[in-house]
Amino acid sequence: MTERGTEMADAAAGMRAIVTELSDQFFERADVVRALAVSVLAGQHSLILGPPGTAKSELGRELTSRFEGARYWEVLLSKFTDPKRLFGPVDVAALTRGEYTQVFAGRATEAHIAFVDEIFKCSAGALNEMLAFLNERLYHPENGGDPIPCPLVSAITASNELPSTEELAAVYDRLLVRLEVGYLTDPSNFAKLVRSAVTAAAPTTRTTVSLDELQHAVSVEVPAVDVPDGIVDAVCQLRAELRRKELVMSDRRWKQSIRLLQASAWLDGRTEVTDRDLEVLRHVLWDSTTQRPTVERAVLMLVNPDAREALDLLDAIEELEAELNAKVGQSTESLSDWAVKEANGKLARAGKRLDVMIADAQTAGRSVETLERVARRRKAVHARIMVEALGVDASMVQV
Repeated sequence: MTERGTEMADAAAGMRAIVTELSDQFFERADVVRALAVSVLAGQHSLILGPPGTAKSELGRELTSRFEGARYWEVLLSKFTDPKRLFGPVDVAALTRGEYTQVFAGRATEAHIAFVDEIFKCSAGALNEMLAFLNERLYHPENGGDPIPCPLVSAITASNELPSTEELAAVYDRLLVRLEVGYLTDPSNFAKLVRSAVTAAAPTTRTTVSLDELQHAVSVEVPAVDVPDGIVDAVCQLRAELRRKELVMSDRRWKQSIRLLQASAWLDGRTEVTDRDLEVLRHVLWDSTTQRPTVERAVLMLVNPDAREALDLLDAIEELEAELNAKVGQSTESLSDWAVKEANGKLARAGKRLDVMIADAQTAGRSVETLERVARRRKAVHARIMVEALGVDASMVQV
């Protein structure tokens, strides 16, 4: 392997280490962390969507801080945000000399990596400049001079809600990867979160990747990953399936999604896209949150032979959680009776079946990502039932 090839292999290993570290640091966010990393490696932008207090900003900052030597820019938008605050204020000293120029240092104009919080609160005045910044990597200066190229590699954005106007929908369309997050569901993870508030965390390894390694991966290494004809056929088949469900995405979004597949393969250390990389499309091909389950099922059933049964098990697991939610206010005896006679047995059988399916998939060399995700969901729901219906101490739950 050449020296440069060794460096890039090290960069991929570094990115995998970052994904692992952040997945351990942020409970129930492993899938989100990996998708964000893939988005950065593809040179695309992402959205973390969820209610307040779900660590959206903390996760975005932590990932974007892992690129050593990269100029980082962060902003919290509001409907009153002045474009000059984003891209550079007027140079007052120059203004006194009759010159109208802007100071770009420390602003979006010079950033390699950006984190934009409350992206859909973007002011009307800043909207066009934000669109050009995200899409063309350009800024049109206030004095009307030539557009200024911006070195932006990727932006991570966050919001509590989806856009409500057509103007903001244009910004939304620039965010290729869309990730919906919620509050922690597993009581044992919640107990760890509470404990972390009173107990200082032990020092952890903090892997970084250099700006040079990141830029070379985005511009050279990732685009060089091979996309076999079978993958192209699968994407065409998926598009047809979603159109039958009246879910239509733009040609631009489909084209951009291919780079995500290449980035997913590169992150895993592969030189060719495989079926397992198609799973990242779950985070790309929906507009409203009501569409997301339909897209997820279509993607997974296309690429994973285990998906149909796994998703059926997931539906059954979530039905049990819905039953638990509906029993709020019932007596302890009623909850305990339901948990012992019905819920625990169903969840135990689902767990055993998932264990078998995971073992079979590993033996056959198939991806177990979906199966493990359903297994984690089963564990979280089972833990809720143990705590809320049977009164087990959350920190002692093992299911």
